[in-house]
Amino acid sequence: MSTRIMIANRGEIAVRIARSLIESSYIPVGVYTKEDENALHRRYLVEDREVSSYLDIKDLVDAALEMGAEAIHPGYGFLSENSEFAREVARRGLIFIGPTPSIIDLAGDKIALKILAEKIEVPVLPWCEVRGPEDIYEFARTHGYPVIIKAVGGGGGRGCRVVWSSSEIEKATEAARKEAEAAFRDPRLYVEPYLEHAKHIEVQVLGDGDNVVHLYERECSVQRRFQKIVEEAPSPSITHWEREKLLEYAVTLAKQLRYKSAGTIEFLFDNKRREFYLMEVNARLQVEHPITEMITRVDIVKKQVEIALYSVLDLKQNNVEVHGHSIEVRVYAENPLTGEPSPGVVMRYREPSGPGIRVDSGIAENSKVSAKYDPLVAKVIAWGPTRIVSISRLKMALEDYTIEGVATNIPLLKYVISSEEFASGTYTTEFFKEKENYFKELIKEALELQSATLIALLELGDKSVKELYEKKIGIRGVISTEHIKRLKRSAWYYYTQLKYSLPTRIRKQRKPPVKHK
Repeated sequence: MSTRIMIANRGEIAVRIARSLIESSYIPVGVYTKEDENALHRRYLVEDREVSSYLDIKDLVDAALEMGAEAIHPGYGFLSENSEFAREVARRGLIFIGPTPSIIDLAGDKIALKILAEKIEVPVLPWCEVRGPEDIYEFARTHGYPVIIKAVGGGGGRGCRVVWSSSEIEKATEAARKEAEAAFRDPRLYVEPYLEHAKHIEVQVLGDGDNVVHLYERECSVQRRFQKIVEEAPSPSITHWEREKLLEYAVTLAKQLRYKSAGTIEFLFDNKRREFYLMEVNARLQVEHPITEMITRVDIVKKQVEIALYSVLDLKQNNVEVHGHSIEVRVYAENPLTGEPSPGVVMRYREPSGPGIRVDSGIAENSKVSAKYDPLVAKVIAWGPTRIVSISRLKMALEDYTIEGVATNIPLLKYVISSEEFASGTYTTEFFKEKENYFKELIKEALELQSATLIALLELGDKSVKELYEKKIGIRGVISTEHIKRLKRSAWYYYTQLKYSLPTRIRKQRKPPVKHK
């Protein structure tokens, strides 16, 4: 096929979409900004154009027409859930690879979605639109604390504030409204009970307007400030009958919407009552879609393209089966102790490999990681025939992953997936918040141990360490905010250089035990 499809995005998702397009013999074209002149995603494009911004609708559509594209894939983030963008693409004679503008509008209006769900008996939590602080006072008097204020047009945790007492209401309402206005150009808010120790479980759906199928569920309960960090599929937390009920709710809602393209129906799961409550619909491709692809063997991006170009989904529910278990971790270029972004240039890069390992990355050696964009640089996905095998493979993959030049959250991810709560599957949306300081203490201890090891080797005259020291190799991505002494920072860097070779050399230098007659 000679169809040209423009990817209106950057980073790892642009690379991932381009790969599927190439496999299906479509021609991927795309865009970049001045900041992304040397970005990895440009290597996967047959042709591209510089644009002023990934949010400039006119610039993006003009670029697509210039390159002879017939369709535009928005990826996720940026304009992926912008109905104005979808309409402009259609007005200019191009195909938007995503839901229709009307579906995007409805999915983006949490109040309209709740009203629809109530009509078709898909359960939702009690809720109330917030016109002023008095609405929250009244709601809390009826339902109690804590409550959560949410943006009507929001998502990704923006415009959310948890309120634990009446004294917090006015300040939280004002902050949530300002954030909602800035992020979504929609200041409307609503309030609902805040479920402590709940689970966040979502269902992946595909539809062509008539035929709707689910690709089972994903659990996304490991979150930091309402942002997902680790996801797995299927959920380890629910029974067979609970799963059947969840999937029925999701498909019922998607059919009512006459859903077209890929989307996600998201629910909160109350552990105590063992009940699901609709949270939102994400009318786009999700960051965590690879784990669903790994267990169902369905390429979601290819299905999106086929539905958009041919208006048909050639997939039936009885053809979708679950194979094994898959887990994804999001790798961010950030300080693992402070969470602050870590921009810079990637000096050394080596991806993990092995059975069941997939890496969706947007960086390579010499890639520039900009502070201007989201710090997500890669996703590591592990598949296994069982959850235990999947976790084991993911641990090895994170040990093997090398990214130097920028700091990453990989040390944090290692401790998360090695925790007892994660192993047992009992974690909830409060898990990371409750354990974050503990994980950071473990990271600090590990750094101190690494530093002490290298300092000792320096003092003992280890030849390899001396050679590195004499080269005066600079250290990047150091956790300087923790006031680690200069020598310790250098030692930590030397440790990362030697950690694979030291054990081998030490074993070789060991003398065999003396045999006694």
